[in-house]
This record gives sequence, structure tokens and C-alpha cells, in this order.
Amino acid sequence: MSGFIAGLCVAILPLLAAGFWLGRRTTRPENLGDLGTPVEHATFETLHTASLAAPPLRAGLTEETARKSARRLRSLLGTDALCLTDQKDVLVWDGVGGHHRTQIMELLAGPLESGRGEAFPLTCDTPDCPVRWAVVAPLTVDDRVHGALVACAPRESAVLARAAGEVARWVSVQLELADLDQSRTRLIEAEIKALRAQISPHFIFNSLAVIASFVRTDPERARELLLEFADFTRYSFRRHGDFTTLADELHAIDHYLALVRARFGDRLSVTLQIAPEVLPVALPFLCLQPLVENAVKHGLEGKAHKCRIQITAQDAGAEALVVIEDDGAGMDPALLRRILAGEVSPSGGIGLSNVDDRLRQVYGDDYGLVIETALGAGMKITARLPKYQPGVHSAGRLTRE
Repeated sequence: MSGFIAGLCVAILPLLAAGFWLGRRTTRPENLGDLGTPVEHATFETLHTASLAAPPLRAGLTEETARKSARRLRSLLGTDALCLTDQKDVLVWDGVGGHHRTQIMELLAGPLESGRGEAFPLTCDTPDCPVRWAVVAPLTVDDRVHGALVACAPRESAVLARAAGEVARWVSVQLELADLDQSRTRLIEAEIKALRAQISPHFIFNSLAVIASFVRTDPERARELLLEFADFTRYSFRRHGDFTTLADELHAIDHYLALVRARFGDRLSVTLQIAPEVLPVALPFLCLQPLVENAVKHGLEGKAHKCRIQITAQDAGAEALVVIEDDGAGMDPALLRRILAGEVSPSGGIGLSNVDDRLRQVYGDDYGLVIETALGAGMKITARLPKYQPGVHSAGRLTRE
């Protein structure tokens, strides 16, 4: 799908540039400075204008996004007026002749139904109104008509009809990308819900059992552990934001480890080495806690002696490097590969594959988990987190209520 869209964009933009140049070559000054030939200048200006119109459209077709992009789209076509509509209303009218809104919507019934572009003469009682002709180009995503781009001009023009069709196809590509972004967001939200569901019922039961064991013998200790449990569950089930900061994720991990230590005592030893400069780095919510839970599970599994876990977060230039290492039972690398590929469900509900998938979706395939392990040799998990990624912003620190 992404390859198709990229190819479509590459095919459309040269046509846009050519249409823009053909429509404007007689009105543009010949003094172009260092930008080269008129065709090169037109191409550059078209690409620049299109790049400014694209970001709003990537959020979908709404009144706000239409308003932000309409002026740029009208500049691409060089028309007296341009409007964007959905299936029912004019979302924005840019240019002269706004009194034609109702007439335009009446004329759109056929094109919105058929999905084919058309041109119509417009009637107007205003003598000096330059809007006398409308070119309608439907906006379609996955064979569904979402609305229309309407270019208005003083007279019928075959060049304008073709150019409006090309611009409408380019807008449709942006709307398709918006749909893909929304689908990706819904997928990430579903995976977060799945990860929350994987929080082990045994962990919750064991935590509450440990707290109950201290109620009579050490009430103050029971109170502290109850607050740790409340803070951990509040963070894990919070409802705002897909991203958090490394500081908040480590804070939740500290609550989790306090409950685990209360249960296992001296059998668990955890060392943290955290560089202060990486604490503000944003990362997907509930991204590291499952990795620590995995280290605890495999570190203590089948062992009577102490388990050692080391958590480090280092500054690595444009990235933060987070490493979680345990000296536990380890895992067969072949089995691990099958788990990460989704071929085998991991035992105990530990979300290694979930975390790996989310990192790849947010940052790209180069940022999946790097896991070193073997049977009896423990496990070392490395996560690389870019310090800046478009669209990755923390929702803010969660405080105790």
C-alpha cells in the first residue's frame, strides 16, 4: 500500500507542475533569479505549495483542515475561487463568489453519486462576479467518495478541468494517508489495551496477598505497599496519551519492583544506571515495564539463588539507549524468534512481541528490540529510542490524585 501511494505521488506531482506552468506562464515574470528555466521554477513553486498544503490534509477532511489547505490548493490551480466539500456541506470557500455555495451543493449531487468529475455553468445575478463556471473533481478514498474539490473560473477551460482532476487525486492521496494514520493509531490503542490485559492476574493476586500479610505485623509497610500498588495500577490503566516519558515509565517500574521485592525479598537484586539527560525522552506508553516484568519472570524462574537485573539508560547522541539484562534462565533463540514473529504465544502473558511491534510501528523497522539470549545464559534486551520523532509527544506527567 505505501509503495503504491508513493508511486502515485511521484506520478501526480510532475503533472501538477506542468499544469501549473501552462496555466501561469503568461502571467509570471521572466526574471526568475537563480531558479533556472520557467519550467524548473514552476516545478519548484508547485512542489513547495503542495508541501505546505499536505500537512493539514493528513489529519483528514474537516472544516479546519480544509480551511488551512484551501488557499494553497487555489494557488496550485490559479483560479478565482475554490471550495472543498464533504458529502453534505461546503467546508471552505476560498476566493470570490462565496454566494454560489448553495448552487454548488445542488450541482454536486451527480458527481458525488457517480464519483466522476464534471463541469457546470453557474448562474449569477451579480454583474461583476467573475465566477461563471465550476469544475467538480470528487475526492475518493478506497473507492468511496468523501467530498469534492470545486474550482471556479470565469469560463470553461479544458486545462483547468484536467488540472483540477490531478489536484483532486493528490488531495485524495493525502486523505488516504490520513486514513492509514488513523488506522495505525487505532491499532496502537488496541495493542495497548491488549498489553494492559496481559498484566498478570497472578501478579495482582500475589501483590495483594503480600500487602495483606503485612497488615497485622507491619501496618506501615502494608500502607506503603498499597500506595505502590495504587500508583502502578493508576499508571498502567491511565487513559490519556499513547506516549509517556522515560522518567514516568521508570517511575512506574520502580512501583512494580517495590511490590516484587516485597514478595521475593533478597532473592531479587536490581541495579539502575540512568543518565539524567535521557529522562525527558518520549516513548510509547507501557513500553519498558513489560521488559522488566519479563526479566523478573525469567530471572527467578527455576532458581533458588539470587536473581540480578540491571537496567541502564544511556545518552547515545540522537538516541537514548535502554538495556534490561538479567542472569536468569534465558530462552532458546529459535523459540524467541517464533514469539517475535507472532507464531507462538509467549507464556505468562509477557508482551515482548507487543513491545517489539509497537516500537517498529512508531519508529520504523530499524528500531525493533535487540534481544541476546540462550538457554541458561540469561537475557539482554536493548531498545533504541530516538530523542525526537514527529508525532511522538508525551501527554505529561501523571501525578498521584
